[in-house]
Amino acid sequence: MKLQKETIRPEPAHGRWYDDACGSAFGMELLGERWTLLILRELMFGPRRFTDLRADLPGISAKILTERLAGMERSGILARITLSDPVPAQVYQLTPWGRSAEPILQEIGRWAAASPLHDPTLPLSAASFIMSLRTMLDCKAAAGLSLTVAITIGGSSFGLRVEQACLHVTRGLPNAADLVFEADAAPRMAALFYGKIAPETAGVTCMGAACDLRRFMDLFNLPEKSAPPNVAD
Repeated sequence: MKLQKETIRPEPAHGRWYDDACGSAFGMELLGERWTLLILRELMFGPRRFTDLRADLPGISAKILTERLAGMERSGILARITLSDPVPAQVYQLTPWGRSAEPILQEIGRWAAASPLHDPTLPLSAASFIMSLRTMLDCKAAAGLSLTVAITIGGSSFGLRVEQACLHVTRGLPNAADLVFEADAAPRMAALFYGKIAPETAGVTCMGAACDLRRFMDLFNLPEKSAPPNVAD
């Protein structure tokens, strides 16, 4: 007697969690699994190797990272490519559609940072700090300001350009910079920019004209905290 072959249907891309046509529901199905948004954050400023992602997301296992990357690739959020320079290496990079999710990250970050439960002293990756600058930029204060800034955090470097009230970011150091910030860890940068702690106390090396350094750092502030949650007696 032959056993009837079981038809294995592929998991649907939309409706697998909520069976709901709403775009918000679909968005949660695409980005709502644990670690997915953080992987998106780490890739926002350029391609990364698997080992780079694991290093900047120390709480994720190799198995889960592999699964999340595969799922994001199937969904069209990212793509695997091979870089030839300086040596052949497989990296992951966001597709144009994947990069267009940055405002989602920014709005979630801005909204959550206003919570009195937000703890800014927790670990922070280099990309997370740079994303916070993109999120917390005071566009009105940045109007008329034109600066090129180099930021190095541990082994990660970024080139920032303030232009026309926007903050543009690329991975790697710019050819020339008006301002330079260097630290061995992102929380030190956060203490300088958001805690308004002196560079020598925060452990950050700053180079550039003092007036430009202050004006640049003053462009970024965390939102005011919301009312504390009511706690039942």
